[in-house]
Amino acid sequence: MTPAPADAGPRRVLFVTGKLAEPALRRTLAEMAPAFAYDIAVMKITVAALMTTPWIARFLAVPPGTDLVLIPGLCEGEGAVLAERVGVRVEKGPKDLRQIPEYFGRAALVREYGAYDIEIVAEVNNAPRLARAALRREAEHYRASGADVIDIGCTPGRAFPELADVVRELVGAGMRVSVDSFDVDEIATAVAAGAELVLSVNQSNLDVARDLAGTKTRVVVIPDFGQGLETLEPSIAALERWGVTYLIDPVIEPIGFGFFASLERFAAVRRRYPTAPLFMGIGNITELTAADTTGVNALLIAICAELGVRAVLTTEVIPWAHGVVREVDIARRLMHHAVRQKSLPKGVDDRLVTLKDPTILAYRETELRELQARVTDPNFRIFADRDVITVFNDELFVRGTDIQEIFARLGVDEATHAFYLGRELMKAQLALTLGKNYRQEGALQWGYLTPPDDRGPAHVKLTPRSKRSRERRKAEGGA
Repeated sequence: MTPAPADAGPRRVLFVTGKLAEPALRRTLAEMAPAFAYDIAVMKITVAALMTTPWIARFLAVPPGTDLVLIPGLCEGEGAVLAERVGVRVEKGPKDLRQIPEYFGRAALVREYGAYDIEIVAEVNNAPRLARAALRREAEHYRASGADVIDIGCTPGRAFPELADVVRELVGAGMRVSVDSFDVDEIATAVAAGAELVLSVNQSNLDVARDLAGTKTRVVVIPDFGQGLETLEPSIAALERWGVTYLIDPVIEPIGFGFFASLERFAAVRRRYPTAPLFMGIGNITELTAADTTGVNALLIAICAELGVRAVLTTEVIPWAHGVVREVDIARRLMHHAVRQKSLPKGVDDRLVTLKDPTILAYRETELRELQARVTDPNFRIFADRDVITVFNDELFVRGTDIQEIFARLGVDEATHAFYLGRELMKAQLALTLGKNYRQEGALQWGYLTPPDDRGPAHVKLTPRSKRSRERRKAEGGA
């Protein structure tokens, strides 16, 4: 994980790199024209990814006045090892040096990013049908994903004799709990066991809220069934008269069943009750729309941030909605920042961009041929951008989009090496198809779904020369 730059912008930065990357780093910094002074330390190693922080600590000389050392993101080891040795703040930069301008450009945003004011209520759907262990696992998953409140979803018409025990168990485990039911007995049971939020009340069961006066338990108030917003007024008046804390839910409808009209109801309630906290059941959209939920959640939470919705209800029942609690946790921070700072929700947190990448790095053929001219070993380097895949070593330079044709031209006849190249070329083609950045040896970026990239740089092992290459070099009198 790349650490965020510190609050104070650097005055003088020392960039550490290897011999192969030096020209590209110098070009990147020259085009960037940073506001700080900088030096470049070219270590006596060809590939920067081979460096470890203890090795850098042995050989790095830091110029006077340096207040930040930026080492390549692919270096192994902790920056603290190097920082202790040189006495200067050390950070791992991006894994591709072309992203250095973006890395420093985000510094000011990162300093004030991460706050939010929307609660996530995550529902354990049809809780009476679940075994206790399964229910507990789902609640723990939601809490670990960022949920503030675990909602126990009761099933209408199905008895739930373990309700009180379930609520007590979760509360005892340090969770905040809500109950999703209109049944007055279930509501009373859950509240007595420690539930702090009731979903929901209207004129059909409003009297159950009378006993909550003077407590910390909140209720979500909705319009009467089949009726309009005018039915909210008597319910809200009663709750205020009793001193019961409430949130208002005008009820968002699924797409095709009045979605936009329901958004208008939210806006109307905001105008009618300008200071009241609102509640939105966004699961009605994510669970009932066959679309990737990252973008859907981003837009829904943006609406909530502008309307003053202070709590949202979601769940992860349908397969395409798995992960929505984490998505909402990211979205509430991003949209809070956008609304409070009056800035576009981009350029600060890209974790909701999962299928595609925020930016695509490009490589000019002339640039890659210059790099090849500096290569003296048979290891294949693989590059891909939005148009083409390039593979080269000290002898071959192959470009194309058909990975089978590319592989055929490489002349590889060793099984493990063929497997490695096949895997990497398939990954490069996937990046080409989806519009993602490919990085040899690294995982593709899938936003918040990106797996840990903890494998060492396997390409450090020398690639055996193919039989064809050995015969050609022998004929040419080479070693």
